Amino acid sequence: MNKKDIETRDDVFLLVSSFYGKVRKDAVLAPFFNDTIKDWDAHLERLTTFWESSLFMTRKLKEKYLGNPLEAHIKVDKENKHRISETHFGLWMNLWFETVDELFEGDYAENAKRRARKMSTFLYLKIFEARRV
Repeated sequence: MNKKDIETRDDVFLLVSSFYGKVRKDAVLAPFFNDTIKDWDAHLERLTTFWESSLFMTRKLKEKYLGNPLEAHIKVDKENKHRISETHFGLWMNLWFETVDELFEGDYAENAKRRARKMSTFLYLKIFEARRV
């Protein structure tokens, strides 16, 4: 079966919602997410906007992502007694790549994986840096 590339906000929403459906069921990741996120519908919309902005890199988007992912992740790590580890980031990445590959193929799909890898590395380093402060 030929898959299409990520082309629209609906495609991004499908990716994000499918991915977080897996995260919410993962024995290791689920507690961090399910204990933190109270309104999943709003969270999925916010993350769809984040990924849409990141992938399509256009200023003409009707909605722009205005959040601070670094601050949010540092807060979650602190609230969880600094238990976030490289294992969590590895699991997150594996589920993201798996979901992208299940649903899409093409340049934007590959870019979604590259951007996730860069973002994951950045967040991982910054979370551990924040622990020293």
